[in-house]
Amino acid sequence: MIADILVFLKNRLNAQFRLLSGTGLTDAGEDKVVFVDGDQKPDSISFKLGAVSLLLFNIERDVTLRQADNYLRFADDGTTRKVNPAIRLNLYGLFAAKFKDFEQSLRYISLVLSYFQANPYFDLQNAPELGAAVNHLALELDTLSTTQQNELWGILRSSYLPSLVYKVKAATFIDDGQLPTVDISEVILNQGQL
Repeated sequence: MIADILVFLKNRLNAQFRLLSGTGLTDAGEDKVVFVDGDQKPDSISFKLGAVSLLLFNIERDVTLRQADNYLRFADDGTTRKVNPAIRLNLYGLFAAKFKDFEQSLRYISLVLSYFQANPYFDLQNAPELGAAVNHLALELDTLSTTQQNELWGILRSSYLPSLVYKVKAATFIDDGQLPTVDISEVILNQGQL
């Protein structure tokens, strides 16, 4: 589901940039929003030149909306059953623009900001491509302090680029009881350790 959310955001921005290419605000051609690629070195990150790179850099559990009985669910036939509680996540995405011309980097970052300012909420009504697994997404601009920015860019081993951080709220993982489970005693017995 996390990959679906990030691909959705990338595709939405690319569609917006294609629309704006007719107005001269963006360049026509290949997608301008891409995922960050790993370099030849496994511990470094490469931001593509001529693009806005999207990087997921944090996943946080959101505990603000808890249910009274975490394990009780009602089935379609009206019966109750116990399942694991839903896990609500906040995803933190970094949008970093890297262009030869610094002014162009600022223009693209401004376009990302404008798009999410105008479209901060996605659900099945305005974004049917989200699918049933993702009920809704709410995007909120997150401002990192100078210290947090320094730490983030230090971890990425990159010099600062014009960038925005968005908190994608309410990604929910629900145990619907569909996945098969294995009893832990079976695993231990199969390994001959009991």
